[in-house]
Amino acid sequence: MEGLPEQDELVLVSVKKIMPYGAFCTLDEYGGKEAFVHISEVAPRWIKNIHEFLHEGQKLVAKVYHVDASKGQIDLSLKRVTESEKKAKMEGARREKRAEKLFEVALKVAKSTKAEALTAQTALVEKYGSIVDAIEALAEGGEAALAGIRIEKGLAKALVEVTAKSMRKAKAELNGLLSLTSYSPDGVEEIKQALLSSPKPQDAKVELLYLGAPHYQIRVVAEDYKAAQKAMESTVQSIMEEARKRQMSAEFSKLEK
Repeated sequence: MEGLPEQDELVLVSVKKIMPYGAFCTLDEYGGKEAFVHISEVAPRWIKNIHEFLHEGQKLVAKVYHVDASKGQIDLSLKRVTESEKKAKMEGARREKRAEKLFEVALKVAKSTKAEALTAQTALVEKYGSIVDAIEALAEGGEAALAGIRIEKGLAKALVEVTAKSMRKAKAELNGLLSLTSYSPDGVEEIKQALLSSPKPQDAKVELLYLGAPHYQIRVVAEDYKAAQKAMESTVQSIMEEARKRQMSAEFSKLEK
């Protein structure tokens, strides 16, 4: 990327030099531009020794909280990055790196020229918005994903073959424990209706598993962490609201793998 990141943007950084009052980092996605994270922005609590949290060469996800374009100054925060934001950013970076690698492999297989590579990259980005989205569309749709795109035939064939053999869309899975207790004479039916009240998301698979009264496991599987998180939140919110309406006791907690 060229230019400077925007305020509140999540960025991938490498810790370059650690000082008693903070650390200088390079922005991996912005050509190694330098940024600074003050010690007060490293963790949510007071830090006595910054080396307990950071070491040189460490790869991190940071949030840009101040940019001075006139001075080229970029200030970062680590403590303002939530766990879900960190996971989503890291997953996106892995997907992007994987897609770019497969594109390079296809270029080598097809023995494409620089001009053919540039033409193909431009055409794919114009249709899909990014190389990663284009490669994932190819993995799912095969040759049909290249319909209407002008790409040299040898390269088109290589892209289809390489993605078919190597690309598998990442799956994100989240699990939660739901406890539901009804004091109604018709409690079993009340709980059933509360569970059935949850919406069915289009971009995620949600399973409700009975573990033994009063516990139920919520299992969500989606193509990425962001979609899984969204589906989990909407499912839990819907069930909890329905439980309150029916004057039931309801508790939810995340299950770590």
